Amino acid sequence: MFLEFRIQKKADPRDAVEAICNIEEIHSSIAGINCAIGIRPTIWRTLAPNGIPQVMFDFTSSVNADDCFVILATQRDIWIWISSQSIGQVFDAAVLTINRLEGLAELEEDISGWNYRFNRDLTGFIDESANPTFLEAAKVAIIPDSTPGQGGSVLLFQKWQHDIRPFSQLDSKKQEQIIGRTKVDSTEFAEDLLPKNSHAAITTIEKYYREQPIFRRNVSHGTPSNNETSFIGFTNSQETVHEMLRRMAGVLDGLRDALTFYSMPATGSHYFIPSSDSLMSFATEIEFLITTSPPAS
Repeated sequence: MFLEFRIQKKADPRDAVEAICNIEEIHSSIAGINCAIGIRPTIWRTLAPNGIPQVMFDFTSSVNADDCFVILATQRDIWIWISSQSIGQVFDAAVLTINRLEGLAELEEDISGWNYRFNRDLTGFIDESANPTFLEAAKVAIIPDSTPGQGGSVLLFQKWQHDIRPFSQLDSKKQEQIIGRTKVDSTEFAEDLLPKNSHAAITTIEKYYREQPIFRRNVSHGTPSNNETSFIGFTNSQETVHEMLRRMAGVLDGLRDALTFYSMPATGSHYFIPSSDSLMSFATEIEFLITTSPPAS
């Protein structure tokens, strides 16, 4: 489940961050819950000036080229990703989080996701096949030591809405030309056969002749009549993910990502994901909660 909040005008952002960090269940391995917490870059910079990359900005300006396609900027203040093998545990943790932020932040997005066809997205293609391996993921997603924001990560979070019916009516070869990979086993086309406007080609970012990967974890959600995907892209360089958006919109050369004729972005925010050590510095009550014995029955 993904929750996005906007801090209320009269509230102190520090109070909102402390409220989240003091939720005991988030820190407990016994609960079986995984939780990632993202904070709007400008807010985190005020709370931890030396704990964020020097160059990191909010997503406050939409990205668009000359045509009608726009990658929306809907920057929120707090992003929380709660996951577990138990839907009930996710639900309870989400309700608890919302309640703890009452009076401090308003819920603006509430997304419950699920796996589709063993890691395929709603287009029917295997998702995340270009991801780095788990051995390489940390180098891609985590800001290195001795660097501002060390141990944290940069996140691009978007909700995309799919027009699945016209896409599904295309034959498989046309679909593969749009994506840039085979549908059955997600093999990327050879470079000389890869359409320049395919999703795979457009979203491949190179710097000094080296590919700049990101770590994706996309999740399907919605209903049979409202098909959506949440894009979750982690990186140690915001430049990489923002350049990807510019390329998808055709800002640089007018060549728009072919997939965007069937999928439209509905939201878009950049977040800084602080390290667990950084977050614990705001958890003023956790030590007390953990060391206190449960009440006698």
